Amino acid sequence: MSHESTHTARGIVAAPHALAVEAGRQVLAEGGNAVEAALATAAAIAVVYPHMNHLGGDGFWLIREPNGRVRYIEACGYAGARATIKSYRDAGYDTIPERGPLAALTVPGLVGGWGLALEAARAAGGRLPLPRLLESAVQHARAGVAVTRSQAQLTADKLAELKDAPGFSAQFLVDGKPPEVGHIQKAERLADTLEHLGRAGLEDYYRGDVAHEMAADMERIGSPVTRADLERYRAVVREPLSVDLPEGRIFNAPPPTQGLASLLILGLYSRLGVKRAESFDFIHGLVEATKRAFLVRNEVVRDFEHLKHDPAHFLTPAALDADAARIDRRRALPWPQPAKRGDTIWLGAADASGLVVSYIQSIFFEFGSGCVLPRTGILMQNRGASFSLDERAVNPLTPGRRPFHTLNPALAVLRDGRVMAYGTMGGEGQPQTQATIFSRHVLHGVPLGEAIERPRWLLGRTWGSTHTNLRLENRFDEDVVRALVSAGHDLEVLPEAFSDTMGHAGAVIYTPKRDLEGAHDPRADGGAAGI
Repeated sequence: MSHESTHTARGIVAAPHALAVEAGRQVLAEGGNAVEAALATAAAIAVVYPHMNHLGGDGFWLIREPNGRVRYIEACGYAGARATIKSYRDAGYDTIPERGPLAALTVPGLVGGWGLALEAARAAGGRLPLPRLLESAVQHARAGVAVTRSQAQLTADKLAELKDAPGFSAQFLVDGKPPEVGHIQKAERLADTLEHLGRAGLEDYYRGDVAHEMAADMERIGSPVTRADLERYRAVVREPLSVDLPEGRIFNAPPPTQGLASLLILGLYSRLGVKRAESFDFIHGLVEATKRAFLVRNEVVRDFEHLKHDPAHFLTPAALDADAARIDRRRALPWPQPAKRGDTIWLGAADASGLVVSYIQSIFFEFGSGCVLPRTGILMQNRGASFSLDERAVNPLTPGRRPFHTLNPALAVLRDGRVMAYGTMGGEGQPQTQATIFSRHVLHGVPLGEAIERPRWLLGRTWGSTHTNLRLENRFDEDVVRALVSAGHDLEVLPEAFSDTMGHAGAVIYTPKRDLEGAHDPRADGGAAGI
């Protein structure tokens, strides 16, 4: 079941599907840089893992440049002009629907982020033309790709809530039924769209022919997103959030993502003085740090332009010291609190120049809104389902407002000169898995591939699940499990040794000697490869 670490000299890419990994590796082999490889991988995985991400979703980039600058790209869309609390209330809704046209209420930001990433690739010396970077994605969409186990399973599990979404059955079902594993599924309209974007440029998605076709389809099915919403959208470059640890500086995405929570967990855990991975102190410490971080996140994280607190304040040494002191080293804090769901892919790339990429893209739930726009083949996200129809809520639905995001890419610049890009899919699990892998590898010296492969846990909800307790894979030491129960954790041991519930994690590392290392999760369908 192991996915061993891969070591290379020139470039490396890690992703949760082998065909996407190969798309990035081929770009590296042709002289492309890490950002170009990440773009090719991102386009390919939107085709070959469509239940996890698509062109109708959002994305977030952390790019560490050879000069040491860390660039953050926020590519998340806002609520459409017709998405108002009144319109949903008048239609008889107390909450936003999770599927269908009224769930497809935010502008997809992903392609706008690709555009800014392409500019970053060019600034770093990249010269491969856009059609080449989209080539593998086009080929896979036109020829068809074998349906993976996770896609087949999730289609069956979520059939009742997805089958009536416009365009879903035509694209993702076979004679009205979920596809079998291995069934070759084509996406010819999506291939046409990607090919056109390669010729016309990525701006066309928002202000050209693709935008025109998307807007017409969205109006026809009743989505609140308009042509004018698409035209106004721009991805943006912001300053990343960061926290300083003795081992180095860790970067993540600012609101509206939960990157703050990911950094808080590491900042709190590092203050507990835990000596050994897989011990009671290790698991209990990270779980309790997660609870403290989620309490802050739920109060603070909202659209960047609507923030009421400076997120950086919570990452100062004084604030972290005070919050870490509130952690009971022997007893569990009662839980749950409101949990966040999400479906995502993470990918990473690095090259010998020191260009390192941590990137994440998503459509929120599995298959997002379920709505496939027929003229373009684009599957629309349902990220706006995280808005509230209560005007007093932290994240109320308002046209032009960005929703809460579980997505957050992580990147660490370590004092020993290494640069580590890492991340995972998995809703509530993203900050937890990030902290587990980083702590195992950087703080406790566990080899990278083993740090990802070792058993994991999840507190709260993740993709495809409504559980809010603490769940563990079944490979943990029984004495540690008993100690966790005795400490008051509401705990469940899963029957699986490697559970999809724990997300699909990966990492790439650049070293001062220009060696490159990458590893990806045995729980997924991908790996790491380089040249």
